[in-house]
Amino acid sequence: MRPFSALDRIPETPWLDKPASALRKTVFKLLGRRKPRDVLHGVWLGHPLHPMVVQVPVGAFLSAGVVDALPHRGRGERRAAESLIRVGLLASLPATLSGATDFAHGHEEQQRTGLVHAVANGIALTSYLLSLRWRAVGAERAGRAAGWAGLLMTTAGGLMGGHLSYHQSTGANHADAVPHIAPDGWTDLGAFDELPDRIPTRRTAGEVPVVVLRDGTALHVLADRCSHASGPLHQGTVSWSAEGSPCLECPWHGSVFRVSDGSVEHGPATAPQPGFHARVVDGRVQAVVRHFPGVPAGG
Repeated sequence: MRPFSALDRIPETPWLDKPASALRKTVFKLLGRRKPRDVLHGVWLGHPLHPMVVQVPVGAFLSAGVVDALPHRGRGERRAAESLIRVGLLASLPATLSGATDFAHGHEEQQRTGLVHAVANGIALTSYLLSLRWRAVGAERAGRAAGWAGLLMTTAGGLMGGHLSYHQSTGANHADAVPHIAPDGWTDLGAFDELPDRIPTRRTAGEVPVVVLRDGTALHVLADRCSHASGPLHQGTVSWSAEGSPCLECPWHGSVFRVSDGSVEHGPATAPQPGFHARVVDGRVQAVVRHFPGVPAGG
């Protein structure tokens, strides 16, 4: 058994569902509107926000631990360690909010691991608060010990955060492979007249499921599996953006994509949905994936 194989058993622990559900409901209660959730997901960045902002508290706490470990510590070093801990605690607020927002839109097994991740980080923050308090009353040795305990729990929380990202694909782009596995040439998707107007329809381009949306005489084709968590977009609902552009909303977690180019209108998705060029030839719909220049499609 490998050192961290035990982490794979956390998603298999159903008793975590009850506290995870309570946390999820709290997040939606506090962040009920879409706009603040989009900000915390990182829609405006085109990249998940949480892994970026978490670097500040982790770096501050690690630096405080290094200062505390110096063999000859004077007043200046003690003040530096305390300042670094304060920076870490303040920077933990956006990190916590963005992480909680991502957690609330995960699958059940992701939320189980996410809950343990949150508990570890909560213990770490509590340790650092105690560290500051003890340092303030002159209990320097206890303050340093609490700081190192906080760093240990921060490391444990970071380990589980990495497990969420790399083993459980939380925040990853689930549609990234589409430009590489879709057929390189034009693929027939059926008769144009068979497509209902403004109703998403599932077709396949080679091995890739796609969703086709007919809007009058216009045609839009996107990869069917949502970039956030592989939800089936053809089961989603059609809406329109403030500018009047047609959009598709994923039925699983509510990500909204513009069908014209696959860009994200609302999260939790942050990666755009892969799109296809579409045309009608002799009454038949054809599509070809939009791939990266110089990188051929795979199929």
